Amino acid sequence: MKLNVKKTIIVGLAFMTISGFWQLYDFMIPLILKDVFKTSDTVSGVVMALDNVLALILMPLFGSFSDTVSTKHGKRMPFIVIGTIVTSLTMLLIPTAAAIKSLIMFVVGLAIVLLALAMYRSPAVALMPDVTVKPLRSKGNAIINLMGAVGGVIVLLIVSNLGPSDTRGYFPSFIVTALFMFIPVLIMILKVKENLWVSEAEKISEKYGIVEDEEENVTETEAMKPEVKKSLTFFLLAISFWFMGYNAVISAFSRYATLQIGLTTSQSANILLVANVGAILSFIPIGQISSKIGRKKMIQIGVVILAFAFGTATFYGSFAPLMFGNFLLAGVGWAAINVNSLPVVLEMAKGTETGRYTGLYYTFSMAAQVITPILSGLLFDLFGYQVLFPYATVFVILSFVMVLFVHHGDSKLIDYEEMNLDDVF
Repeated sequence: MKLNVKKTIIVGLAFMTISGFWQLYDFMIPLILKDVFKTSDTVSGVVMALDNVLALILMPLFGSFSDTVSTKHGKRMPFIVIGTIVTSLTMLLIPTAAAIKSLIMFVVGLAIVLLALAMYRSPAVALMPDVTVKPLRSKGNAIINLMGAVGGVIVLLIVSNLGPSDTRGYFPSFIVTALFMFIPVLIMILKVKENLWVSEAEKISEKYGIVEDEEENVTETEAMKPEVKKSLTFFLLAISFWFMGYNAVISAFSRYATLQIGLTTSQSANILLVANVGAILSFIPIGQISSKIGRKKMIQIGVVILAFAFGTATFYGSFAPLMFGNFLLAGVGWAAINVNSLPVVLEMAKGTETGRYTGLYYTFSMAAQVITPILSGLLFDLFGYQVLFPYATVFVILSFVMVLFVHHGDSKLIDYEEMNLDDVF
């Protein structure tokens, strides 16, 4: 079995732009709130949670809505194109608001951007499984996440070189990131043939007896079996917990680095850059290893690595070069989790409800990202930024406990090992 890598990379351009924007958002918005509008960490946490509140409400709706859409351009592409264009244009309101110190413009600009992102995030993620047969989805998701990590690296390089300084405001970073988002969607408009690619995947599944609806997961009345529902519930809780830990670090690190250990904006961006490099180097090997040892085992390995990276980072009282090693490991661990988590959820789903279950996945991840900025921000106000890594470690360990109760969702690749799909992929 071989994955059509070129096709998957093109499909992954949408996720690359999304991940690039979130890297900018998580890095810059807390700094703008702290430096320009002088908010407390608790208030900053509330603002950082707003995007996830919107996503929590809108992403499942748009995911399910895109399942029902039928146009000559496909189900997902209309959402991707419109959402990306609106995001890349309106995000420029944010540095404008920072420059003139207009809180109203900042809130309005942020709200429009977050609505646009919520509109196309689920469809963007659902596009890959739509055009990829089930046994290849972990490998496909590895490439999608690789594209996301590349987007993060590009934006961190933009921030590192064009970030705010004594002589420069926030405009350069936002303008260049907007261009970075706009160009890939033009490529997708020209290259993606969604309806054709979906049809090809369906024909291959039918030809080789690949059951898209995963019949063993449902009863005769099409309801999910209780044991599968139990696995899904625990796995969704695990998703929430590891996002609680990881998102706390990513969204607060720019403040931790500049205020707790005295780094510059550029230096803190470079440390986060290492995490993205670790992920980029890991995504493809992890996708291959996952196909051999199973998704659950790979996720557990990733959670252990992430817990070790955050747990040992707790002992740094000031900057040390070893911190780069911690973030390199964090990138590897996060890659092992991310490559496999969405495919596990979709393996337990019916094939006709990919958008719905993608939305469900993001509902739990976003719910965690609603809670964690507020909770961690409150703890920062009470105890200082030194609680960041212990906080993250606790939630990552809790996610490991949840995964122990998951017994469904691994790939059934062994059933398809003898198939020769080289002529198609």
